Formats: sequence, C-alpha cells, structure tokens
Amino acid sequence: MLRIAVPNKGMLSEPAWTMLSEAGYKLRNNPRQLVVQDEDNGIELFYLRPLDIAVYVGSGTIDVGVTGHDMLLNSETQAEEHMELGFGESTFRFAAPQASDIATLQDIEGKRVATSFDKLVHDYLVANGIQAQTIHLDGAVESSVRLGVADLIADVVSTGTTLRNAGLRTFGEPLCHSQAVLIRSPRVRADDERLVKLSRRLNGVLTARRYVLMDYDIPNARLADAVEITPGLESPTISPLHESEWSAVRAMVPKKQVNQLMDQLYEVGARGILVTAIQASRI
Repeated sequence: MLRIAVPNKGMLSEPAWTMLSEAGYKLRNNPRQLVVQDEDNGIELFYLRPLDIAVYVGSGTIDVGVTGHDMLLNSETQAEEHMELGFGESTFRFAAPQASDIATLQDIEGKRVATSFDKLVHDYLVANGIQAQTIHLDGAVESSVRLGVADLIADVVSTGTTLRNAGLRTFGEPLCHSQAVLIRSPRVRADDERLVKLSRRLNGVLTARRYVLMDYDIPNARLADAVEITPGLESPTISPLHESEWSAVRAMVPKKQVNQLMDQLYEVGARGILVTAIQASRI
C-alpha cells in the first residue's frame, strides 16, 4: 500500500482532505482517527503535524505527503517535491514593527529574527551576506517583538491581517513563494505505479477545478475562427450536424475565461453555447 501523510491541522489540512476526497479516496470519520486504511484504493493515510510530514517522508517511513513548499525547504530532509497542488498559496516574508526603522534586507544586519522556519531564514540570510541571530519559536511568532524576544520576524503571510493586528508590516522581497505540494520519499521512484496513479487522480481534480466544458454550434465558414478562440486544453472535438452548414464543437476551456470566450464566440456566429462542469472521475 502507498503510505500518504496529510496535515492533521492548519491552513493546508481541510483543502488537502477535500482534494483527496474528490480524487476518490477514503478519509477518517472522526478527528481522533490518526490512520485510515483504504484497501480498495491501495493507500494508507496518516494524519500528522504539518511541520513533521517532510521529516517522515524524507526518512522513508512515509512514501508521500502533502505539505507546504516552505515547510519542505525548512525540513533539512531528503524528501523531494513531486507536484504542486494548487492551494495554500502564500509568501514567506520579513515583518517589523510599524514604527521600526527596519525597512530593507540590509537593515536586518545584527538584529534578532524570530521564526518557526530556522533553516529557511538562515539560508536566505547567508545567501545574501547578512549576519543576524535566528530565534526559533514554535508558534505565535507575531508576539515575539512586542514581548522583547526579537527585533523582527519572518513568517508565512497569506492575507497579512494577523501581522497588521500585531502592529507589524512586511518589507523587502519575499524569501519564497509557497503552496501545497505533494512530496515523495527518495526511496519512491517518480515512475512508481502507485505514485503515478495518485498523481493522475490529483491532476484530474486540478483539471476539474480549473476547466469547464464548453459546447456550441458554429457555421462551418467560421469554424476555424471558433477553434482559434477555444483551442482547449486538448484539441476540441468537432462533429457534423444535420444542418450541413453547421458543426458542433466541444472544448475544455479555462474556467476564469468563460465569459470572455462566450462574447468572442457570439461575435463569430456561434449559437447554443453550453458550459458544464467537469467531473474529476472523467479525466
């Protein structure tokens, strides 16, 4: 069985569970359940602390796991990033008090930086020739400056609301951009059949979330124009209609562009435009 680690809490947990559920996998039915065996799909799910997932996967104890790109960078393990999962987008940034004169990377020289991501911050500072003291905290990093433990912090930023409420402001370029990723153990080959099956299912969910099916009829004289408007994720399907001057077209198009594409299709004479959602099981 393929052993998969998923976050048991945090901002990545529920989206990860939802994605696996949409991919057809069995999840736990109560919050105290730490391990779920899904024999029908050949997987075993382990609910672990988000920061620990890369450690388990890197050691080979777990085959693959869902974690953040930033957590992987900070893990000091041999776990390898396998694919991006399209949720949990964030940046990792420095933040200082509103009234502080710390405003550039060079201003961090000689300062104390509180963070839960010691390696990520240390490596970034060293790469930029900055010497500073990194102070490890497991949580509530935003309070460290007010309590006198640090001069500034480095932390994950999604909306920035938590930082503003703590009287902090971000500055400088992000240390990294992050999102949820699927990571694999160095003991698991990228072409392992179990991993390929999982990847296909997850890619199916991503496709179903990002694309819709668009069906429409178009005069044959404008068919080339219409296909240029909706080339689709793959080549569109074109079928003849009873009316010999018309054809039916089905294309997979980006969900975000639907309204724009509909306007363009009507301009070239399309009719009967129908948009439907894609089911992941169809991918």
